[in-house]
Amino acid sequence: MYDIFSLKDYSFPKDFLFGSGYAGHQVEGNNTNTQYWIDEVAGKKSEASGLACNSYEMYRDDIQLVSDLGHKAFRTSIEWSRIQPDPDTFDKEAADHYIRLFAELKENGIKTFCTIIHFTTPLWFTDKGGLNNADNRIYFEKYLEYIVPKVAPYVDFWNVLNEFNIMNQPNPIPPLLFHALGYRIIKKYSDKPVSTAHALIEYIPQRKYDKLDNLMCEYRDFCEHEFFFHAIRTGEVIFPRTDGFYDADVKGSCDFWSINLYSRTMQDGRKERRKGKVWDHKHLPMIDYENFFLEEFFPEGVIDVLTRLTDKPVYISENGVACKDDRFRIVWIATYLSALSEAIKLGIDVRGYLHWTLLDNYEWASYTPTFGLCEVDRTGDFKRTPKPSAYFYRDIIKNNGFNQEILRKYLTSMPSLDPTIK
Repeated sequence: MYDIFSLKDYSFPKDFLFGSGYAGHQVEGNNTNTQYWIDEVAGKKSEASGLACNSYEMYRDDIQLVSDLGHKAFRTSIEWSRIQPDPDTFDKEAADHYIRLFAELKENGIKTFCTIIHFTTPLWFTDKGGLNNADNRIYFEKYLEYIVPKVAPYVDFWNVLNEFNIMNQPNPIPPLLFHALGYRIIKKYSDKPVSTAHALIEYIPQRKYDKLDNLMCEYRDFCEHEFFFHAIRTGEVIFPRTDGFYDADVKGSCDFWSINLYSRTMQDGRKERRKGKVWDHKHLPMIDYENFFLEEFFPEGVIDVLTRLTDKPVYISENGVACKDDRFRIVWIATYLSALSEAIKLGIDVRGYLHWTLLDNYEWASYTPTFGLCEVDRTGDFKRTPKPSAYFYRDIIKNNGFNQEILRKYLTSMPSLDPTIK
């Protein structure tokens, strides 16, 4: 753990872009025409999303929150399944909803990050093989030609896809080609920077000097990270057990690195699935959710992973923690932003940070993981209530950095998992 009360002051470059975000399916509610909804009602998830945070109706409340908390940027997604419920139909009312959403963010002086696909796609598209079938690009192109020109006047940054690199794709090459297509079409209608949000996980050997553990780390790093970075930088698309090829549309199809940062993952070559174990002295299960992927603090990993990205501007499009005790979130924000400032000192051109998420929302299978800066009363009127961490983050944004005076307004002692310690 860290002595947060000894943390040195730090600051960020002028015009650094602080903000937050969420994904449409996590908050909107009743997103019934997507494969996720079908799985939820079929009982394949711990619980169903239902009305979620009712943000499809209450998006103006969310915009007001973003503004009141001093956020300079906000990232959200457009739900394709609402706009194109079948291959031959576009829903103008749904499209108009997203136009209003992004337009009103802009009217409030907030920079916008638009994600085209944040995991969810229409059920009919999934039935055709979804992103795993490169031939489906004809449907994606038709959709993009419809929606991109409509929202482009209100978008400052684009993400074509979100985290396809860790979504258990049997082959990441087709999603990469979808990304390249998205980049090309967006550039027809927008001069704003385009990327795809990449989950950048540091893989650590369970035994530091064990050859097999290290080989497993290198293999997984290539399959999930270097595959993507190499293809974008060179146009050469190479992946294990496939024939390599060159694609001019892939080369250069990111104007910035959009990076989702959370923690590390141990690799154990002696385990069938290679998944290692967090060290007992680092294990910190902050929510009652078995085998969750965030059960330790590892802010130094921010420096490790970002030092490989020296060739383009970097925006942290996701970083946050799920915890029952909001004090852990305050410690998380303070330490992870400190590590981010160190990466900037080392020459990484980091220009923005989006905390994930604005609201306690549906975490793709359950409401138990609470990532939000704000609580949501899902048993009543969906009232949003900022947590102390939201105000702590607001003060960091206002100060463009951290100092002990800000910290001690919100935290008087280090948090503990022991319920008798307050």
